[in-house]
Amino acid sequence: MIKIELPLDRKKRVSLKTGQRLLLYGKLYTARDMAHKRLREMIRKRSPLPISLKGEILYYCGPTPPPPGRPIGSCGPTTSSRMDPFTIPLLKKGLGGMIGKGRRSPDIRRAIKSHRGVYLIATGGAGALLSGKVKRASIVAFRDLGPEAIYELEVEGFPVIVAIDSRGRDIYDEK
Repeated sequence: MIKIELPLDRKKRVSLKTGQRLLLYGKLYTARDMAHKRLREMIRKRSPLPISLKGEILYYCGPTPPPPGRPIGSCGPTTSSRMDPFTIPLLKKGLGGMIGKGRRSPDIRRAIKSHRGVYLIATGGAGALLSGKVKRASIVAFRDLGPEAIYELEVEGFPVIVAIDSRGRDIYDEK
């Protein structure tokens, strides 16, 4: 497994290859459907975004409330294709990559390639185990959305697999 410090600058992103297993260290953001919808509207209206997207990773996750003594509850990935209608404007704003589960559309794969981004997958059904890799969690935007708010997570050794690399190669198309 390759240790990767976040955020993911362009040089790091283009060095990654489909199928590589990574351990992420540093800061990433959560965002699900409603947060994506708001971000897209803010971009459309040319309003300032609540977070900088440049080189950042969005984790498609809606964490559960934390148990006593923990920074976060279960935080497993959600189905990525639901974010496809919102992804291209975010990539255009500098988003470095995304973490989720499942396939992405051909349009999103092309956009990832065009913007030299990456799509990473995390193991679905392992939200409780993944939460153990989160050392700090705080809401940074859209608090009114509850678990769909944007959280900033500090992760150590967060396991992912490169599903679509910056060249557009897709692990789901591998034979």
